Order: sequence, then C-alpha cells, then structure tokens
Amino acid sequence: MSIVSASQRREGSQRREGQIRSCDHPDCSGQGLYPAPRGRDALHSYYWFCLDHVREYNRAWNFYAGMSQEEVEEHVREDIVGWRPTWPMGVRETRFPGTYQAETHDPFGFFGAARKGGEPAAASRFGWLPSSPEGRALAVFDLEPPVTLAKLKTRYKELVKRHHPDANGGDKASEEKLKRINVAYRVLKAAFCA
Repeated sequence: MSIVSASQRREGSQRREGQIRSCDHPDCSGQGLYPAPRGRDALHSYYWFCLDHVREYNRAWNFYAGMSQEEVEEHVREDIVGWRPTWPMGVRETRFPGTYQAETHDPFGFFGAARKGGEPAAASRFGWLPSSPEGRALAVFDLEPPVTLAKLKTRYKELVKRHHPDANGGDKASEEKLKRINVAYRVLKAAFCA
C-alpha cells in the first residue's frame, strides 16, 4: 500500500477529469492544486491557487472580517453547540419551537419530583442530591431538605443522646452509628459554612 499526499490526490482527480486547473491568482501560470473558500458565505465554492498563492491568501483570510463584535460572539456561541437548538436540562421542547412543557421530563428520576412551572424539585437550596455526600448525610439524620442549621443542630443533639455508648451500656452497634452521625454532621456543617 502506498501513501498518497493530499496534493497528489487532488492532482490525480484533476487529471482523471481531463483538466489541469491553473492558479486563480492574476498573472500566475502555476497549477491550481489548493482550494481556498471564496468567502464567509461561500465556504464550499473555491478559488484554486498554487502553493505560494494559497499561503498568501490564507495569511490574509479573516473569517470574521466585516462582522460586529456582537455578531462574532453570536457566531461563536452557535458554533459551540453546532447550530442546534438547545433547552434547559430536564425540560422537553413541545411541538412548537420556543415553548416548553410545564412539567419536567425526568424518566429516570434524576432530578426529583417535578414542581409546577417546569422546575425540577431541588434537593435543597444547596442543590443536594440523594447520591451526593450531603444527601447521604441527610439520610443518616433522617431529614429531608430544606434544612436549617438550627434544625440540624437540634437533630444532631437528639441522635447523640440516643446513640452514645454510655447511654447504651457500651453497645458496639450504637458506637458505630454515632461515628456515622458525627461524620454526617461534619459534612453538613461544612456545607452550611461553605
């Protein structure tokens, strides 16, 4: 198997067609082997240049020439998503473009129960999800969001009194439960202080 360069492929395709292109640059008699777009609005229509002139053309090429700053920014934003329509995560677009369903489409339950107005029910004002460390810590405390720092401290004191080894005759299971409670409390307190 032989390796063929891009210029050899172009040259071969031109010979198969029975034509050899000349360079589109005025006063040049070289072969036009290298395509260059004719303009921003004609990216699939080409000038054909020799190597020296295509390099010159490329140095001077500016896709954004003649566009305002706002137009450039809009083009870059659209380019990021490939000029496809986008909508908020968890919300399906209806048959009518630009309108959204009133309820969240969450077939796997990743976002919690849907609320009115298409907003997913947030786990708390901190954005805790059941699978997050904060969500697991809330499960240890048997609390559901929203949780205040005062409510957390009250629940912590209740659980420490109930599961302290001294109150349970040195029971190992209570000791392990207390360790989990202390770890969960540190996680939640850090989330409140952050």
